[in-house]
Amino acid sequence: MSHGLTEPEPPPRRTAIVGCGRMAIVHAERLTADGRTQLVAVADEKTAAAEQLRNQYAPDVPVFTSIDALLDQAAPELVLICTPTAAHFDQVAACQQAGVHVLCEKPLSDSRQRIDQLVSAAEAATAHHAVAYQRRSWSVCRTIRREVQSGRWGTVQSVTARITEDWQSTIGGAWRDDPQANFGGFVGDAGSHKIDAVFFVTGLQPREVFARSWKCGSRVEIVTLVSAVLQQDVPLNMDFVGNASAMRDDLHIHCERADLMLRDGRAWIARSDQCEPITPLEPDTNPVAAFLDVLDGTAPNDAPFQCARPVFDFTSAILESAAAGRNVILPAGS
Repeated sequence: MSHGLTEPEPPPRRTAIVGCGRMAIVHAERLTADGRTQLVAVADEKTAAAEQLRNQYAPDVPVFTSIDALLDQAAPELVLICTPTAAHFDQVAACQQAGVHVLCEKPLSDSRQRIDQLVSAAEAATAHHAVAYQRRSWSVCRTIRREVQSGRWGTVQSVTARITEDWQSTIGGAWRDDPQANFGGFVGDAGSHKIDAVFFVTGLQPREVFARSWKCGSRVEIVTLVSAVLQQDVPLNMDFVGNASAMRDDLHIHCERADLMLRDGRAWIARSDQCEPITPLEPDTNPVAAFLDVLDGTAPNDAPFQCARPVFDFTSAILESAAAGRNVILPAGS
């Protein structure tokens, strides 16, 4: 007999944030709203940034300037990596050696070799690992994915995607305008979410690509136009415009019997020249809540480290094609 007793709530997961910039603030807000974690430490090379984040979300926790000291002294169970891309490899590897769960901002690392090392370590670990590809959590993307991969609308015939943003005006003097720190400029930074969304929604991997790119006065790529081919000989066209006056995020999957579309933040289906919202929608979430669900054993990991490989390979092929002015064939297994 239970005698009316209820199971005690599990203790909050000890969580740390490494890198205390813009995305760290977003994740700290999500952690606070979720309630399943306790922020026990923050770290940043810039102490002022770490203290600002700490003071706003967890005034009593220690501030560190290195991840090694954080892991040793704060003993977190979960670490969120929110630093610039070039720092990801060493920080994620340190977390893997410590056996803690890791949610890492995109891109996972700055070379295919390093990504492979992190993926191999994740596959051998008991801890969980995920990349914060936010579109995998969006209700609209999950809904369109459900419809595309259900097969009810036939096979995918072609894909078109476009992302525009006033991105260039925000990067002056920051690491995002440094080609050594921000691989691919706009297409490698904000655009990587869009690339991942195409692969996530369609289930198709890239096979070849032709691209042109312009830096538009910056040190990194700002505008990139892509014509590519996915598996099953599916054509893909993508536009990345990082000097636009407004944000726009469109994704059209043209199937045999319907067009499935993300337009203006909503999921649509078009049949017989008529367009209507898709219902029902999949539940909406975010990378932090979704990863905590994985840790709780209530959901699968929809953004494992392995998903970083095709995004990196496709981005590399885009940059190679744009630089050389020729078509690039991607290696098998991308």
